[in-house]
Amino acid sequence: QVQLVESGGGLVQAGGSLTLSCAASERTFSRSAMGWFRQAPGKEREFVAGISWIGRSAYYADSVKGRFTASRDNAKNTLYLQMNNLKPEDTAVYYCAAKESALVVTTTNFYDYWGQGTQVTVSS
Repeated sequence: QVQLVESGGGLVQAGGSLTLSCAASERTFSRSAMGWFRQAPGKEREFVAGISWIGRSAYYADSVKGRFTASRDNAKNTLYLQMNNLKPEDTAVYYCAAKESALVVTTTNFYDYWGQGTQVTVSS
């Protein structure tokens, strides 16, 4: 059972930056594709970014391309999401997710493990 714990959320003004972290409990982290998702009130959970187990391939939703960067440190079992030039529409609960797989998939039902989420609020 992989446990994921997100941190780093908070309140920031539009144009600001935040870095989210996701700490994983198991060594299988290094063999897992990882994803970042978000869910705003009244909306479905949506894909934000995904990164392969080696970290050489990253994928992004069109809405965050050029502003968000996903990375990972397998030695620390930690996933990151650097978020720059934040917009009010980025306000949501952000979740990290894991799947022991070489592939990165953008759909929620692909992932086996989820964190509890961290709130990001961007004020205008």
